[in-house]
Amino acid sequence: MSRGDSPSFFYNSKQMTYNETLEYLYNQMPEYQRIGDKAYKEGLENSLALDEIFHRPHHRYKTIHVGGTNGKGSVSHLLAAILQEAGYRVGLYTSPHLIDFRERIKVNGAMVPKQYVVEFVERYKDQFEPVMPSFFELTMEMAFLYFAEQEVDVAIVEVGLGGRLDSTNIIDPDLSIITNIGLDHMKILGDTLPKIAAEKAGIIKPHTPVVVGEMGSTDVAQVFIDKAASEGAPLVFAQLYMNNFAAEREGQGWLFHADGYPAVVGQLGGLAQDKNARTVLTAVEILREVDYTISTEAVYRGFAHVVDTTGLMGRWQQLATSPRIICDIAHNAHGIQYVVDQLQSERYRRLHIVFGMANDKDAESVLSLLPKNAVYYFTRASIERVLDEKELANKAAAYGLNGLTYPTVPKAVEAARKTADKEEDLIFIGGSSFIVADALPLFV
Repeated sequence: MSRGDSPSFFYNSKQMTYNETLEYLYNQMPEYQRIGDKAYKEGLENSLALDEIFHRPHHRYKTIHVGGTNGKGSVSHLLAAILQEAGYRVGLYTSPHLIDFRERIKVNGAMVPKQYVVEFVERYKDQFEPVMPSFFELTMEMAFLYFAEQEVDVAIVEVGLGGRLDSTNIIDPDLSIITNIGLDHMKILGDTLPKIAAEKAGIIKPHTPVVVGEMGSTDVAQVFIDKAASEGAPLVFAQLYMNNFAAEREGQGWLFHADGYPAVVGQLGGLAQDKNARTVLTAVEILREVDYTISTEAVYRGFAHVVDTTGLMGRWQQLATSPRIICDIAHNAHGIQYVVDQLQSERYRRLHIVFGMANDKDAESVLSLLPKNAVYYFTRASIERVLDEKELANKAAAYGLNGLTYPTVPKAVEAARKTADKEEDLIFIGGSSFIVADALPLFV
């Protein structure tokens, strides 16, 4: 079988369509991102059982593990772009998706074929159904098998939730990366930063190098120091390793400067990308130490063309110009703070914000950060796990944030576009990856 071909399974005239297959996956194995805690399965037992069924496909290629509270997706895609430019055949497993389920599973930037998803379920469901896996556990194993069949050289695997008990923690990576620690998923991971850090640190493996992007508080840094020491894992803090680092805005993107990397043009926008860039540059250096061949030119090309190479969406992404419309998937206080700082640095006459949240997020901590001098369009995404737009508006009013409510994201976006001045105003869409997911099809 050639690398570009899908496997030829036994033809079944009653085979499900792609959409029917997705409905089966969502209904039989509910997705955490859609319904929340009810879909979360703690522990690695299911993942290990699935791995036995599929003969541990992730052992057939190298892996890199990427965890943390925010920035996982950007770091994963940047590394994928760089490694692809360096000549590696790269698998990329990330979550959640925004428009198409297949965004989660890519090889060299190309999404897994629809027919592969259908045939995977048809061929293996009698084997995996007794395990009763979660949606995430099963799609992860689908990705691992697909990467093996596509003969990737390396797969970049993004942690779904936490780290210690996340399904992806069955891999034996060449490098573990933890981007940062913020307050999110507190019901599951803990209600303090050190507790959350301890869960994220669970991806640190024996004698495997680990890069931590942002050190955070002394207590958080100590969690990583202690865990790495207990595992005999070489620990690198990007802030210390890449200390001669500077970043400046250039158009919609960035210009980064570091030792050995003068004037790296970054295609991604948003204030968080300077932290992500330092993490990625550090990771590249550590990967070279474990015998990855990555030219400096590949680093430059990866940063400059990450969106084109990997298809990354939703990171301070400009959707339209008249009026100017920006979206971002930041969904917790740690991430929203970057968005607010970015909005303050933009030029506009009036700011319009289309906003919605998931119902298990700390709404108050987010709302307290949002600018008061904006017109708000409170709305809800088309999933179960949403905060009612009217309840959100009531909570927001306590923080001096005022606006109307809309039952769907398209209606909220339409209202904002009608109200905004086409030349001088700015519309921001965000608060949840699902709000962005509902908005993106309006612009493609």
